[in-house]
Amino acid sequence: MEIRVLYFATLRDHTGLREEPLHLHEGATVEDLKSHLRTRHKKLEQALDSAIVAVNREFAFPEDELHEGDEVALFPPVSGGEGEPGPTLFHITEEPLDLNRVLDEILLPTSGAACVFTGVVRARSEREEQRETTALEYEAYQPMAEEKLGQIANEIRERWPTVEGIAIVQRIGRLEVGTPTVLIACTAAHRDTGVFEAARYGIDRLKEIVPIWKKEIGPGGEVWVEGEYHPDERDVKA
Repeated sequence: MEIRVLYFATLRDHTGLREEPLHLHEGATVEDLKSHLRTRHKKLEQALDSAIVAVNREFAFPEDELHEGDEVALFPPVSGGEGEPGPTLFHITEEPLDLNRVLDEILLPTSGAACVFTGVVRARSEREEQRETTALEYEAYQPMAEEKLGQIANEIRERWPTVEGIAIVQRIGRLEVGTPTVLIACTAAHRDTGVFEAARYGIDRLKEIVPIWKKEIGPGGEVWVEGEYHPDERDVKA
């Protein structure tokens, strides 16, 4: 059988490929694919131990069986409900983030509170070791990333039914210091109805399950910043 394999971030660097067709035996699993790739691309061997696999835009596990025509994405660990939900906006974009425009799209006549979180490219990082940064370059597995943003919006509505509007927007491409990178906005009738908690949940969950990576560009060269998250069954949609 033939499948299509997509490589992202460091795995793309190791192979020198964005994608390639591969032939595997019928009944091959995700683990079989990894074994095949260890032989095919020697530079991938160590990276594959922690690589995340998605089959047809859903997280997959070693024992999952592959089928003819599957789209398989490999990438490093990544840094709605019933009734009538309010407006929801989620997408990946290369355009500058416009807070006012985003709020216009999710505000209702009953909205009296909006909580907004935005991440910004910083010039210096001191969490582990001090690093100077001149720019960040963001990359996403866009079709799957947007599906996961929608999943996060649904999770927010399940936990905070009083939230009216939700916006989750991630910018990709090369972003200079001081540039907003991501925007999470939640609106509701009052400030004490969960908007603060919902916005915090949104950014935390995005870091966990959305396939987005960043490359730090600084005086010392370029380095991919990889997350430590490994998806489990709770992150696979039924």
